[in-house]
Amino acid sequence: MTGAFGEAVRRWRDRVAPETAGLPAAGQRRAAGLRREELALLAGISVDYVTRLEQGRASHPSAQVVEALARALRLSGTERAHLFRLAGLAPPGPETVPAHITPSVRRLLDRLAGTPVAVFDACWTLLLANPPYAALMGDPSEWRGDQRNAVWRHFLGPGSRTRHTPESLRAFEAALVADLRATADRYPADQRLRRLVADLRVNSERFAELWDSGAVDRHEAGRKTIDHPDVGPLTLDCDVLTVTGGDLRIMVYTAEPGTEDAERLASLTALGVPTLAG
Repeated sequence: MTGAFGEAVRRWRDRVAPETAGLPAAGQRRAAGLRREELALLAGISVDYVTRLEQGRASHPSAQVVEALARALRLSGTERAHLFRLAGLAPPGPETVPAHITPSVRRLLDRLAGTPVAVFDACWTLLLANPPYAALMGDPSEWRGDQRNAVWRHFLGPGSRTRHTPESLRAFEAALVADLRATADRYPADQRLRRLVADLRVNSERFAELWDSGAVDRHEAGRKTIDHPDVGPLTLDCDVLTVTGGDLRIMVYTAEPGTEDAERLASLTALGVPTLAG
């Protein structure tokens, strides 16, 4: 990789206004674009690594890092492919799980600024979460690698704030694993997905049992109770929208108007978390 990669990142960083990325624009700024620390936060990598990439002192960034930078910089599909080539990588093809968030999806999220919304790829890796979602489910801005994958977090990590009965837990786990298997069938050449499945099968007996059952299905969210540490339990409708052509999942949480749940959700939304967790 040459300095062209760092030059491209700097150039594209300068054109992203902080407010369009869900960041506060307060304080004196030498430029209208993102600061390095803001890009690092949005991409989920360290400021030092962003600095070394821009200065040409770091070589061979992974495909995951390039994808995260492209997402944080709001690159078009053509620009994203160019950034991959500058990194010496082939742009992701149809055999890999899509992770590109299109401008139309960005606009949809901008219009839902007061509603908890998160975007996942087809193997349930979190790509983007708006501030109300971070306030509801916990701030994911510090999550790295597999920590950002909902399947891994459920079976091997700390789980989530969602409350389950024994029956709902069994149904949830079966649907989640069946959905992941369906994704693996669609993208058999995706090495990251294959590594994730292998890790889960080795380290979680429950996952291995469900995976080996061979079930293939689509995970569809429904009504959920979230145990929030500050406002208490909230029972919310959770809808998952699939983006045609991109295989992205947009998760949206809403409350029935006029209920105590709606009041609690509104208080969380007002409090928020001051960054987009990308």
